[in-house]
Amino acid sequence: MNRTEFIIATAFILLAAFTLGWFAYWLMHRFTRVAGGDMGEMDKLAQSLHEAEEVRDQAIIYLEQREAELMNQIAQTEAELRAAMEGLRDARHEAEEMRAYIERMHANG
Repeated sequence: MNRTEFIIATAFILLAAFTLGWFAYWLMHRFTRVAGGDMGEMDKLAQSLHEAEEVRDQAIIYLEQREAELMNQIAQTEAELRAAMEGLRDARHEAEEMRAYIERMHANG
């Protein structure tokens, strides 16, 4: 092997090593970029999920408070209804007593 062949062989080997290195860099950069994009998307999804969970928790708290308020209103309304029914019962009883009294007065008089 003479000097010219040695230079050509060395140049070819260096060119092949450079090409292989460049291809490996390009391939690695491409996969890293895709994975990085996926990680960014995953971060966005995780943030959206976290926000959705917070909104859900706030909605549950609001619904529980609203349910407690409505149950309190129902209890108050039922108490008022019982009181009104009792008052009506007493008024009917008094009306019956007055009718009986009036009938007795007419019968005696």
